[in-house]
Amino acid sequence: MRWWQWLIAALLALIAIAAAALFLLRTPDTDAAAMRAKYGGAASRFVDLGDGLTVHVRDTGPRDAPALVLIHGSNASLHTWEPWAERLDRRYRIVRLDLPGHGLTGEDPTRTYSTARQVEIVNRLVRALGIDRFAIGGNSMGGGVAWSYALAHPARVKALVLVDSTGQPDPQYAQPPLVMRIARLPVLRDLATMVTPRSWIEQALPSAYGDPAKVDAAAIDLYWELLRYPGNRLATIDRFATPSSPATPEMLGRITVPTLILWGSDDRMIPASSGEWLTSHIPGAKLVTYPGIGHLPMEEAPDATAREVDRFLSGLKNEPLPVPESIRALARRPAHR
Repeated sequence: MRWWQWLIAALLALIAIAAAALFLLRTPDTDAAAMRAKYGGAASRFVDLGDGLTVHVRDTGPRDAPALVLIHGSNASLHTWEPWAERLDRRYRIVRLDLPGHGLTGEDPTRTYSTARQVEIVNRLVRALGIDRFAIGGNSMGGGVAWSYALAHPARVKALVLVDSTGQPDPQYAQPPLVMRIARLPVLRDLATMVTPRSWIEQALPSAYGDPAKVDAAAIDLYWELLRYPGNRLATIDRFATPSSPATPEMLGRITVPTLILWGSDDRMIPASSGEWLTSHIPGAKLVTYPGIGHLPMEEAPDATAREVDRFLSGLKNEPLPVPESIRALARRPAHR
């Protein structure tokens, strides 16, 4: 056998080994129906926004109460806001959604994941739900969507809540998320749409918490299974290939609504200095930091953060908080003796 025949045989053998390894290591998409059954819940709705896009939404609390729309961060889902919903939805209408490429929404048919597109989707959703004016809040990437929405639709926004938000042009990430590092590598990012071991989430997720011990198996499974919801992995690669939209002092200076900024002092993804930067450029913004807390204060410190949000929203412009009709009706009932 000639040398080039040996070379071809060796290359074919390597291809066969690589194909076999890929087959053995491949982590397939999860089943959409099974995931909706497992992670949907009674409060879940799937809202058709047209053009082939259906968004997973949870909308709880009295319909006549002040509305708070909450937007999750990168590779998270609306589940990140459940601790706040549990504490606040007796006094507020709490709306949270899975952005396209996340959770149970799946990919955007347009394969567009820019901040402008996300702002458009949030606006289409609130219009579909019949919500005219509301407070809007977001964590991490969702914070960037929230302040961008406040700039794009100022007449709709009553107040802004930013939680460890993106925005600062060069925040000096202490520890970029694993998925961000993978998405920058041409070959590896393509493989990541087929091979996504649970161990990646098990290693990466604890870095989002000030106390990594708070991450349990259920949380790891939630992130791992929803990342593999049909279309989400490819959407993740598309999203990280989309140029980011950082803020500028001039942009933030145009935000005129009351703004509350919450930050975990031990955030290893977006440093606390970014919270100070945002506060310095948004007129009248208030910053509250939480020692020992990481990138997800609404999960790690739900009682303290929910109280701060309640205090902030109930004190807007010194207006008394409207008491929802459902609660007033309870107060009118005769007491049982």
